[in-house]
Amino acid sequence: MVSKKYIEENWSIKDHGYLASKHISRDDYFMDIARVVWEKCTCDRGKCGCVIVKDHSVISSWFANAPEWSETCDMVGHQMFSMVNDKWEKEEHCMRNNCAEQNAIASAARKWIALEWATLYVTMTPCTIRHCAHMIVACGIKRVVCDKRYQHGQEAEEIFRSAWVELVYLDGETLKYN
Repeated sequence: MVSKKYIEENWSIKDHGYLASKHISRDDYFMDIARVVWEKCTCDRGKCGCVIVKDHSVISSWFANAPEWSETCDMVGHQMFSMVNDKWEKEEHCMRNNCAEQNAIASAARKWIALEWATLYVTMTPCTIRHCAHMIVACGIKRVVCDKRYQHGQEAEEIFRSAWVELVYLDGETLKYN
């Protein structure tokens, strides 16, 4: 039998569906919500979930998904584009979907919700390929909490550092995908 102490120290909302909020930090609480949102992704490459929080309340959330009323990867497959990174290595990216951060920011914009001084929780470092990091800075978001590192997230880290956006990682693991 698993002890209550073990559950309190090691499990999250996603792990077993209920955990009193006093037992986990605010960052872990909102990241658990982002992880649940992540489950809705319609592309199996670079799955990502995002939650935007202001004044300790969720104001927007979304996942990596094709624009509304568009075909998704689940429906018609990936829309792959080849790119060359700054190390002159060829990379493949699926461009059918918007990133979770883009969708969450767009959702807030459709509702006329200002994002200044908000905190963005995302399951991996925002990318620069689709300008997610730039959009986050432009919206006035001042804190980004990532669950894991994105394999090409170093440029985003520098963008946040130069714009005085606080960047926090809850897990130092780097996500890599082909």
